[in-house]
Amino acid sequence: MRLLSGLVAAFSILAGVACAEPVTFAAADGVVVHADYKGQEGRTLIVLFHQAGSSLHEYDPIAPRLQALGFDTLAVSQRSGGTLFGGVNETADGAGGPADYLEAYPDMETALAFARTKAARVVVWGSSYSSSLVFKLASDHPEGIVALLSFSPGEYFGAAYSVAGAAAGVQAPVFVTSASDAGEVSAAKAIVTAVPGVATHFVPKHGTHGSSTLREDQNPQGTVENWAAVQAFLALLR
Repeated sequence: MRLLSGLVAAFSILAGVACAEPVTFAAADGVVVHADYKGQEGRTLIVLFHQAGSSLHEYDPIAPRLQALGFDTLAVSQRSGGTLFGGVNETADGAGGPADYLEAYPDMETALAFARTKAARVVVWGSSYSSSLVFKLASDHPEGIVALLSFSPGEYFGAAYSVAGAAAGVQAPVFVTSASDAGEVSAAKAIVTAVPGVATHFVPKHGTHGSSTLREDQNPQGTVENWAAVQAFLALLR
């Protein structure tokens, strides 16, 4: 699979079309984390984490648009994931068995460490369970994180970890949104309220769960509205 991706990348470069580069890095416990990186010197790098059952392919239609807006991207496959949105989650396949949400946190930490080797300014972006863990990531490792985007956060971890508690330790500007149903809106509001600094809570007219709210194939009625809100927030980072 990675060999095929590499051949596609090589062909695209020869054709004059830029594409993402497959990269790997090891988590603290030795699990090999797979990601797609596209970057160039001097730009802010957005690290993209997926939702449950998913992989870096959640961002196949999203990362190119962020790149067109002037950002580099690192789309990451965590060990807690699968084949939702198509493609293979190579991190999950190589991790030796099913993993719960919190077990994916070391994957996110090593992805952030890799991102810092590529850019001085980093944005962390999460979807569903990872949209909650990015608050922990930004609270535990704030250096260089200039913004946080969270799509459908919630208190998914019970007594093991308080998302609102982690949000209280985030100093970077925050953007939070969710699906448009009352339960997700309420869960997002409870978390964004805990953020001590600049925080945007966007409540869409038409929203779907996680970052899929920005995918036209998942949210045809609300894609334009949701992208407008994200772009307005990202414009503040210029």
